[in-house]
Amino acid sequence: QLQLVESGGGLVQAGGSLRLSCAASGSIFRINVMGWYRQAPGKQRESVASITSGYSSYSTNYADSVKGRFAISRDTAKNAMYLQMNNLKPEDTAVYYCRMTDARGGYWGQGTQVTVSS
Repeated sequence: QLQLVESGGGLVQAGGSLRLSCAASGSIFRINVMGWYRQAPGKQRESVASITSGYSSYSTNYADSVKGRFAISRDTAKNAMYLQMNNLKPEDTAVYYCRMTDARGGYWGQGTQVTVSS
């Protein structure tokens, strides 16, 4: 089993920045995909950004709504993942979840609230 813990959420004014972190612990085995999702009130959970976890190379993908503002990164040695969020907008307000996938399946964190005031 893999346990994921997010941190770094909070309240920020529009135009501000936050950095989310996701730390993995437990039985870690060949994590191959890491991603951030978010769910706003009354809406479905959506993918925000993802990063493949290779030994020497990786690729990233972003939702159109966050391209150019958010950046996903990983630290393989620490089994951690980050989401740098810049130029935040009120529509970015949501609970943000991290997800990691290994050969056994996918795992979710408990979520961290991000609130952007106008």
